[in-house]
Amino acid sequence: MWDWGLSRIRSLYDWMGQQVDSPYATWILGVFFFIEAIFFFPADPLLILFCVKKRKKAWLYATVATITSVLGGILGYYIGYGVWHIIGHKLVAVFSTEQTFHALCKQYALYQTWAVLIAGFTPVPYKLVTLTAGFCKLPLLPFILCSFIARGARFYLVGGIIYVWGDTIKEYIDHYFNLLVGIFTLLVVSTFIIFI
Repeated sequence: MWDWGLSRIRSLYDWMGQQVDSPYATWILGVFFFIEAIFFFPADPLLILFCVKKRKKAWLYATVATITSVLGGILGYYIGYGVWHIIGHKLVAVFSTEQTFHALCKQYALYQTWAVLIAGFTPVPYKLVTLTAGFCKLPLLPFILCSFIARGARFYLVGGIIYVWGDTIKEYIDHYFNLLVGIFTLLVVSTFIIFI
């Protein structure tokens, strides 16, 4: 089962690598990061791949990822805020659990916008951050500001590291792909458990 999952991830990784040379590459990146803020899709590997393939555009890619992620986050916020009773419950049922969602609501009630800053930077799925912020009715402008700070810090850090050490990082990704996928999965799960 794990090998099957790895082969699928590898196929997706290879497909994404081909999109870097597409004339629509920047749009593709933006769409994936917009979607990542609403539905579960680990878009970070796409940013890494784009930056590795075209290091000179690393800052551009980080900017696109930040802006589109926050725009998607605003939509996620409004899903949680205004359309919760129509589709919000269904989204939580598909991508999370009621217990997890309510635990996040309690965290937001205690820490409010600080929770957006912390969760927006960590591997916790950003869709949970956006939906919960809207459902808990955090003020919109602080939510947007904190999202820009957190997502920007995360994506510019990735872009900056690859801009400096891109060739070495590409070799490690190609050589240790399976191990890196396992570590990333473990990191997401561990951070998620700690966060809630």
